[in-house]
This record gives sequence, structure tokens and C-alpha cells, in this order.
Amino acid sequence: MSEALFSIENLRVAYPHPSDEEPSWAVDDVSFNLQPGEIMGLVGESGCGKSTLGRAVMRLLPPGSRVEGRVRFQGKSVLEMTPEQMRKFRGEVVALVFQDPMTRLDPLMTIGNHCMETLKAHSPELSNREAKEKAIATLAKVNIPASRWNQYPHEFSGGMRQRVAIALALLLNPKMIVADEPTTSLDVTVSAQILQELTRLCTQENMALLLISHDLAMVAEYCDHIGVMYRGKMVEMGASQSVFSNPQHEYTRSLLEAALHIQAVDEQEVSPDGFAQMEIEGVKYSQLPILRVRELKQHYTIEPNFIERIFKGQGQTIKAVDGIDLELYPGEILGLVGESGCGKSTLSRTILQLISPSAGKVEFLGQDLTALSRQKMRDSRRQIQMIFQDPHACLNPAMTVGQSIADPLLIHNMATPQSAKKQVLSMLEKVGLTPPEVYYQRYPSDLSGGQQQRVAIARALITHPKLVICDEPVSMLDASVQSQVLDLMLQLKQEFNLTYLFITHDLWLARFLCDRIAVMNGGKIVEIGATKNIFANPQHPYTKTLLSAAPLLARS
Repeated sequence: MSEALFSIENLRVAYPHPSDEEPSWAVDDVSFNLQPGEIMGLVGESGCGKSTLGRAVMRLLPPGSRVEGRVRFQGKSVLEMTPEQMRKFRGEVVALVFQDPMTRLDPLMTIGNHCMETLKAHSPELSNREAKEKAIATLAKVNIPASRWNQYPHEFSGGMRQRVAIALALLLNPKMIVADEPTTSLDVTVSAQILQELTRLCTQENMALLLISHDLAMVAEYCDHIGVMYRGKMVEMGASQSVFSNPQHEYTRSLLEAALHIQAVDEQEVSPDGFAQMEIEGVKYSQLPILRVRELKQHYTIEPNFIERIFKGQGQTIKAVDGIDLELYPGEILGLVGESGCGKSTLSRTILQLISPSAGKVEFLGQDLTALSRQKMRDSRRQIQMIFQDPHACLNPAMTVGQSIADPLLIHNMATPQSAKKQVLSMLEKVGLTPPEVYYQRYPSDLSGGQQQRVAIARALITHPKLVICDEPVSMLDASVQSQVLDLMLQLKQEFNLTYLFITHDLWLARFLCDRIAVMNGGKIVEIGATKNIFANPQHPYTKTLLSAAPLLARS
């Protein structure tokens, strides 16, 4: 058998720690090989060591980290490379795609400058014209049009930033790509397109791919082999089909059960018009919406540069939200699905009046939010709360968990510091962070991703809102934690009589959770109906495309 393209032998990694303490191994005695053209998936819960392994391979660990074992690429030791050799190794030989694209993108540089800088640093022989042509062709592979060349990262949605990061990894035609959750923030259609492109390139260019992911269905569909990590160790490894059809380790079985739990949905009765008729405490709410959106528009104008102003005159208008009509009923969970950049998050922020709409109305409990003063809008936000995609980004790292959750109570003058603490301890218990006294004193950095999201949920519910807008609240969590958080959200919905607007790109998750689904594309809602009807009989071509692209785990 030929020598492996890439091999790891007995790798152990520990983050910096006091010299008088025993190291805590984040990666503990892991070994595996990758052959040219092979695609291997690495799965496991958050904190199991997946990303640490990826960073160890690229020598991107913090100074003072302890690394033992061997990492070899085509027989050469990666751990013994000089700084100059590592510079060429990163990008030209092995490229890394991070989970958070902003770790790769400079907010002060345009997308075009990012591409040109990368190509010029590694391929100085290319002319400006050749470099730009190659960059535009690579961006096109991930659905970024040439018209976005002069825009900055903040002008892109999270999913589109990730597409740019993937394009930057592909620019130098590396022999191997280490992709750390590369499609977490992408919708199913773009995920499918990018992974199909990556797998095609792997075959065509004999390029290896190490795909680190918590999406078991995606790994099952695209990876030849799979490694399952748990508490720093590789507990199971083998051909994907074999591992998924006959898992040997208890932890692998629990991961599969959690993923299948989300995909398993009881068939529910649907009214003839396709809308769920909700009855809460004997009262029908089908004609009394809690939220009504009418002809809502959110348009942005991209200011032209000097040359464009001379030749084109007007700037380009982006219709992020373009004439949305929507109704949400008390006690309902309405799913809003669509590809990244379609306007889902912009719509949620416009509903909350975090950004003022270009036109249209947002009525909440019969009151037009667009006509309220800033102070009155602030008061009404107590009734509408939001759970964001990245809990770490919305929690102040300098505040304890208790302070973060109590903050909304104090802002709205709903409690004294003493009574706020009692309410916070009670809410921590409700979201499963026990003992609450311990978590009350901790900081966000002391918590796992799933625990941080529970804190974010507690913070959103502490003011007892009537409507909660959830913007991709579990997309960054692994299957087992996703399942726990979703079950928690359903339990809290019953307890607090909540209404959810649930924004997601995961169709199976929407099917598991939502009463109705609205499909958004190009700033418009192209289809809306009961969840069962959307899945059984989609009407719009875009909805059909979404459903056909969504990977599904087969129950053995």
C-alpha cells in the first residue's frame, strides 16, 4: 500500500496550564491516516477535541500548548517545519476553513483584496489580471457574483462570508483541506453545492478532505470514512456506511439516536386550507394574530465609488426584504427557512425595529411598532425577545452568567437586584443549568456551546415575553446538544405559553419543531403553509430544490 498523504500518530494536545499541574489532554492518543482523494468526517460533541485536532495539524495552537506524537504530510514532519516552510504549507499544501469566517476575513479589506492578497503572497508570478480572473472564477464556484468584488465582509450575510472563506481556501489548489464546520451557517442548497464542489475537486485533483462537523447526515452523505471523537479520544473509526449502519461504541449510538430524534416527526392533522388551527385553553386564535407584517420592505443602496459614479450614476439597490406579508398566531411556532442572504435575519431585525423598515408595517398585539417612539419601542421589546445564532457573541464576557440574565430585568425596571437574583436562579434551573448557584457565578468562557445557548435562552425568557424570535439558535451545536436544547424550548413554550418565530436553514429541524413553515427566497416569501403540507406537497420550485438538497440520515 502506498504511503499515506497525511498521517497522525498518537497525537496528544494540551492547552497552556500551570507547570505544577498535570496536563488536561484536549486530544488524547489519536491516530489515523488520509489517502489522496479520501474524504474523512470527524464528528463528536462540542469540546470533544475536533477543532483542537484541526488547529494542531496547522500548528495554530496558542503559545505554550503541549503537543506530543507525530503529524506527517507526505512523510515530512509538520511539527518540525520551519516558519518559512509552515507559511508555504498553510494554503499551498493544506488549507484550513474555520467555523467562524471572521477569523479569516479582515473587516477593513474588500472581498477582492482578500483574494488578491492571498494569490499575490503565494503566486507572485501572476499578473493582476490573471489573479483577478482566477479569483472571480473561484468565487463563482461558491455562488459569489463578481458584482460583490468591491464589498466588505460586513456587507455580507454570515453564510456568504463562509462562502468567501471557502473560496479563499480553494484559491491555491491545495492537496488537502481541513474544514472545521465549514457549512454550519449555510443553507442546505449552498451546503450541498459547496460539498459537491469539494468532493468533485477531491476526486479530480486527488485532494484529501478532513471534514470536522456535527452534522451526521452531511457526513454520512459526503464522507468515505468517519472518526467519532469523545472526550479527546477517537472512540470509533471506519467506513461511513459501516459506522452508521452498525455503530459499535455507545457514544456513536447516542449521537445517531439524537440526530434521528430530530428527524422523527409524528404526522399531525392539518386543516384543509393548509394552516394549523390552533386552540389554546379553548379559544381559537386563527383570526387573532399576535404579529402581523404588512408589505414590509428593507432596501439598501450600495454607494458607488468614484469611477462607478461617473459611468453608472446610481448605486446598486439590494432588496433584502421585499414586500413581506406574514401573520403569526399565539402559541404557534412558525419556521422561516431559506438560503443565506435571502433576508431572514434582516426580516427579524426589522420586526424588532433594530433597523427601521424602508416601507410597510409591523403590528404586535394590534400596535404598529413602526410608529412608536424610541422609548415606547424599548418598553415593547420586553414582550419580544431574541435568541441569536452565536450565544458567545451576545453574552458579555466580562459579566457573570447571573449578571447577564438579570440585566434585562434591571433595564426594564422589573425587579430589584435582590429579587432579580431569585428569578435568575429559578430560570437557570428551568433551562437545566444545575446547581443554579454554581452557574450563577460562572462566566461565558467557562461554559460549553450548549450551556452558553441555555444561558441565552434564559436571558431571553427572564422578562416573560409573548414572542421569541430565534435566529438559528442551535445551528452551532452538535446533534446531542441540539436535541436537548430543542426539547427544552418545546418544554418552555408550554410552561410560559410562548410563541416562536424560528429562523433556520435546517429543514429537518424546522419539520421537527414548527407548526407552519414560510419559505423565503430573494427577499420574498415564496411559499407558506402547514409543515406537513410543505414537506408532502411543495408548490414552489425553490421549496422543491431546498427539500431535494437536505441530507437525511437513514434509520438502520
